[in-house]
Amino acid sequence: MKKILLFLVLMIGMAWADDKPQPDKTIPFKETPQGELRLHFFNPKGLKADQKRPAVIFFFGGGWNGGSPNQFYPQARYLADRGIVAITAEYRIKKTHGTDPRACVMDAKSAMRWVRSHAGKFGIDPQRIAAAGGSAGGHLAAATALLSEFNEPDEDTSISCVPEALILFNPVFDNSETGYGHDRVKEYWQDFSPMANLKKGTPPTIVFLGTKDDLIPVATAQEYKKIMESNGDRCDLFLYEDQPHGFFNKAKYNETVAEMDKFLVSLGWLKPKK
Repeated sequence: MKKILLFLVLMIGMAWADDKPQPDKTIPFKETPQGELRLHFFNPKGLKADQKRPAVIFFFGGGWNGGSPNQFYPQARYLADRGIVAITAEYRIKKTHGTDPRACVMDAKSAMRWVRSHAGKFGIDPQRIAAAGGSAGGHLAAATALLSEFNEPDEDTSISCVPEALILFNPVFDNSETGYGHDRVKEYWQDFSPMANLKKGTPPTIVFLGTKDDLIPVATAQEYKKIMESNGDRCDLFLYEDQPHGFFNKAKYNETVAEMDKFLVSLGWLKPKK
């Protein structure tokens, strides 16, 4: 009986993987000593290069150690169906590339700059690009907006990597002694931690967090929101009762996607749903 149940679970998992949305195309954006990195594009129906659609770039989670860009394929397909160019980005991770967290930030910034500099080829408005991500990917999204360090030495930093909005799912905000991952970034944590680098003019931000997250305390997100609002910036925080880390791709997928949609409507990037 146990073998039968295990077989059924595996078959269901395989069917779910087959049903997962797939990108319309993947395009190389960066060559590193550890290999090529690509962007996975989900395009709105009928997209033309001369259009200027908003874009959202998603960064997957995995503690800067692992993970895959397919984590955000469902959200990306949803946004593409709503008229936004949605992209999930590859970046170097320790498990595959042997790199440390600084390379992750470098690659996230590179992705933002590449999309902005090539926006005219892909129907994207270079002044309406959001960064999004979950967990360590949420850290990377926030890093593109807030961190001045960790740029590739040969990259054209006159091209801004700063997004016009942030969509953060249980993000790693704090890398201090009491925050997440401090032991891996302690030599440079003050330059690396979004919480330590918040400043006036941070892009409008939406944050999703479960109250039973064992990695990101609710108090940290509340403090982040408090600092942003004291600077006169917008930070919408949505707390989900009894939800653990990573809940947004499971029990509360529909709810978080709906709030993401409303956030983008409020920015004028989408028209309200009828």
